[in-house]
Amino acid sequence: KTTAVRLIPVYGKSVGETVTFGGLLGYAPIMPVNRFSCVDFIKRGGRIPPPVHSFKN
Repeated sequence: KTTAVRLIPVYGKSVGETVTFGGLLGYAPIMPVNRFSCVDFIKRGGRIPPPVHSFKN
């Protein structure tokens, strides 16, 4: 399962294209990034609980 992502800015490419990093790094598709701000969500404070299925470990 995916637990993290790595955002790498690639200049000169647009959404839908692919970029080749070479060697063991391979290639990756260029995907859109959310342009909305999360400031209001963070200001709410509090705790974000883990998903319920994570209690099975």
